[in-house]
Amino acid sequence: MIDTPEEARGTLNGTVVRTVLPPAETTAAPRPPAPRENRLRALDGLRLVAALMVAGYHYGGRDGEVVQAWGTSPSHQFPTLHHLFAYGCLGVQVFFVISGFVICMSGWGRSLRSFFASRASRLLPAYWAAIIIVTAVFALPVVAYKTVSPSDALVNLTMLQQPLGVDRVLGVCWTLWAEVRFYALFALCIVLPGANRQRVILFCAGWTLAAAIAQGVNEPLLNMVLMPEYAPYFIGGVGLYLVHRDRRDAYAWGIVGVSWLIGQHEAVQDLWHAPNPAFFSTRSAYVIVLVVTFGYVAVAAIALGWLRWANWRWLTVAGALTYPFYLVHEHLGWVAIKAYHQTLHFPSYGTFLATVATMLLLAWLLNRFVENRLTPKLRTALARPRP
Repeated sequence: MIDTPEEARGTLNGTVVRTVLPPAETTAAPRPPAPRENRLRALDGLRLVAALMVAGYHYGGRDGEVVQAWGTSPSHQFPTLHHLFAYGCLGVQVFFVISGFVICMSGWGRSLRSFFASRASRLLPAYWAAIIIVTAVFALPVVAYKTVSPSDALVNLTMLQQPLGVDRVLGVCWTLWAEVRFYALFALCIVLPGANRQRVILFCAGWTLAAAIAQGVNEPLLNMVLMPEYAPYFIGGVGLYLVHRDRRDAYAWGIVGVSWLIGQHEAVQDLWHAPNPAFFSTRSAYVIVLVVTFGYVAVAAIALGWLRWANWRWLTVAGALTYPFYLVHEHLGWVAIKAYHQTLHFPSYGTFLATVATMLLLAWLLNRFVENRLTPKLRTALARPRP
């Protein structure tokens, strides 16, 4: 990855990034002193929190296939906590805010080739491994979950299964499709012409307006490209990176504020419903707004340097495990829950904790033996200039 005086880095999906203070502008041309580095380890911790929120939702906050794993509805396994677990799906919104921050941070000062190589090499190795592992496990006779056809499994390796209407191997891959579309928009509008403050502000304002129009006219193509239901979170994260560069930037704060206002509305509209005994649980609109606000405030605290004290090395490890954990935790978690709860007769809470620990162990194995070996090689191959 290329270092520039203006580039700030953190750690997302295991990619090491760091913050570098920009040199003051001078009329002379002397080389500025070496900037002081500050790793944004708090981002790693926040990503782990978001991943555990989603895991709580998949294990105890919904019905569906997980009922087969538990033997009964999670509402019976967790009579009180299932209401809390139901809000775990909002971890995705927190992820998207973090992604907006870090993609702007890591794309600042990069060439298009370097940006593409960084993103592709970070996402694909663990993703390919997760597709292969889940497909193989679900094909075992002792696992009673439906597996996709071999043809559909191969298409899943492209990450384009959702727009192509192909059955998904990983339930969480819909969020990766949203991420890929964000990367494409950011690459075309910011990385290709070159990142600067004015261009990023226009990008955020233009995307916000275009997404609102797309939602108003309800045009499927525009909705797919502009993602009005998720755009506020990515845009809010980008705005928070501008705040990280200059906390007194009124335009940046304006971007964050507008994104939060729209984002909380989108979350309430998508996830709230009137109380109904037929539903698994009832989410409060106030709590939905509170959780979305938590995502923005937590990233803002990191952007402003308020969490600089959270500089423990284990957070870097947590950040490296978050992405592979996120990929495998849902489907393989069903298998683990059934083994611990129905076969080994672990109690509900013991099963929950054991399943999370097992998925973290699998994530560690994927990180060490897949990501650490393949990511540098793939990045080098994709970033190498061709004659």
